[in-house]
Amino acid sequence: MGLMGTISRHLDALIGPGVMLLYPLYASMRAIESPTPLDDQQWLTYWMLYSLITLFELSCWKLLQWFPLWPYMKLVFCLWLVLPIFNGAAYIHENYVRKYVKIGSYVSPGYTEEQRKVLQMMTLDARKSVEQYIEKYGPEAFARVIKVAQKEVRKQQAR
Repeated sequence: MGLMGTISRHLDALIGPGVMLLYPLYASMRAIESPTPLDDQQWLTYWMLYSLITLFELSCWKLLQWFPLWPYMKLVFCLWLVLPIFNGAAYIHENYVRKYVKIGSYVSPGYTEEQRKVLQMMTLDARKSVEQYIEKYGPEAFARVIKVAQKEVRKQQAR
C-alpha cells in the first residue's frame, strides 16, 4: 500500500483545508463584491454551519477520537455544503433556518399596528430603507404611502 495507503489515510488532512477554508474564503470574498444577495446567503450559512461543526468538534473531541470515520464524514458534508453543484449551505438555509428561526421579525412598538404588519412582511434591507424614510419624512408620510398602496391593491382586486 505504501504511498497510496498513506495518502488515503490522510486524505482529510490533505484536501480538508482547501475544501473547508480556502475555497469558501475565496468564494465569500467574491460574494461580498457581487451585487446579488443569493451568494451571500450561501456563504454566510456555510460559515455558520462550519462554526457549529467546529464547536461540536471542540466540545466532543474525546468522543470523536474513538470514531475513525468522523474526519471523512466531515469532509463529505463540507463538500456538499461548498460545491456549487450542490449548494448545500443554501439548501439548509432555505429548508431549515428560514422556516424555524425567525430572526429580524421584531418591529418597534412605536409604529401603529398597521405599520408594524407592513414592516414585518418586508425583508431586513427593505425595512431599513423604510425606517430611514420614516426618520426623514415622519410616520405620517409612511401612513400615506400605506393608504395609497392599499387603494392600488383594492383597484387590482376589483378588476
